[in-house]
Amino acid sequence: MAGAYKSPKASTTYLRAQTTMKSRLAGAQKGHSLLKKKADALTLRFRAILKKIIETKVLMGEVMKEAAFSAAQAKFVIGDFNHVVLQNVTKAQTKVRSKKDNVAGVTLPVFEHYGDGSDSYELAGLARGGQQVSKIKKNYAKAVELLVELASLQTSFITLDEVIKITNRRVNAIEYVIIPRIERTLQYIITELDEREREEFFRLKKVQGKKKAIKAIAEIKRLELKALGVDVDNPADMLKDTHEDEDLLF
Repeated sequence: MAGAYKSPKASTTYLRAQTTMKSRLAGAQKGHSLLKKKADALTLRFRAILKKIIETKVLMGEVMKEAAFSAAQAKFVIGDFNHVVLQNVTKAQTKVRSKKDNVAGVTLPVFEHYGDGSDSYELAGLARGGQQVSKIKKNYAKAVELLVELASLQTSFITLDEVIKITNRRVNAIEYVIIPRIERTLQYIITELDEREREEFFRLKKVQGKKKAIKAIAEIKRLELKALGVDVDNPADMLKDTHEDEDLLF
């Protein structure tokens, strides 16, 4: 209601709320900027991993084809040697260990292979087919290396895909829900403060108008008294009164 007086405490409350909402808006905008940079960094790494996966799969197909062909050659020269290999297996010679890589605060598992122990098949093919056995060992070792690398890339790919989706959802929520909500609240507070400022200005004008009216009435009365012969310009000074009061006797 225009012209209605409202307590100054209400304006103070609105000012305090305005300061709070401004700080929240600044925090939301900064958080949005940081999350956007994080999403961009993750997307860049995601695309690099995707490109590497495609290249590794293409290379994997060629290596497996070469390994299968060398295995067929070894079987043709030596014969069936699967039972010999299975009998001599005691422990794995090629093992896999896991490390961690950090990308924009996201931990990615990285697998790498390493050799443990001596080669149990050093003497394989000594009688015949030694060249074919050496070739098949080399080809399948390369295949295992590529499999481990591909597993590492695929795991990182899936992890980054999930994190990017979550980060993008947060970015969109801040950009399209939280920031507009804070801005609307801040706009409402500013509108209320402007309305109160207009009301205060209107109230001051009313008070000033009443003061002018009272002053005009006083001036009219002064002129009327002056017209009646009353000296209103030089009123009598009570301190200069020469009349002496009579002494009181007790």
